[in-house]
Amino acid sequence: MTEQRIVAVAAGLGTPSSTRLLADRLSGAVGTALREAGDSAAVETVELREHARALGEAMAAGFPSGELKRAVDAVAGADALIAVTPVFNASYSGLFKSFFDLVDADDLEGTPVLIGATGGSPRHSLVLEHAMRPMFAYLRAAVAPTAVYAASEDWGGGGDVHAALTERVTRAGGELAALVAGRPRRRRPDPYEEPVPFERLLRGE
Repeated sequence: MTEQRIVAVAAGLGTPSSTRLLADRLSGAVGTALREAGDSAAVETVELREHARALGEAMAAGFPSGELKRAVDAVAGADALIAVTPVFNASYSGLFKSFFDLVDADDLEGTPVLIGATGGSPRHSLVLEHAMRPMFAYLRAAVAPTAVYAASEDWGGGGDVHAALTERVTRAGGELAALVAGRPRRRRPDPYEEPVPFERLLRGE
């Protein structure tokens, strides 16, 4: 059995927030699917609202520090990623974009990613395809086919409405688990493990 490191990034602003709720449900679905595949999941959730001030400072400085750096490193070292944002003005939130601006493109290359979003109206679900998926494609991540959008009515409605959200969450969780199940754990290269000899640095090689 392989324990897969799953990091869920939730960019919700409230406490509690529907964005965090969706992230938790997706995490649960991925964990269930991984167990059914013979693996296990160690899930860590990053709440971006807790790093709001540090994100502003990092954007000005050009690099993260402290707990924010630890969160960025957790994402970079994850075996799979769940990324959920609220929708503002037909796109992802500023917190969400600012955080992923701090992640190097090489760090997410080939990483399985499940994307989700929350908002008041179902029409905003297009943010998943015209904003979030292209961003992760640029970062060379492997985005799961099913993306999950939860509108206000998905939480408050009953019967078929609630069942439809549950079905999407389950399907998306299964897809992410299929992308990561059985794979060896990702290992980030350590630049200090095989340092470039000082003589080569002097020669500019």
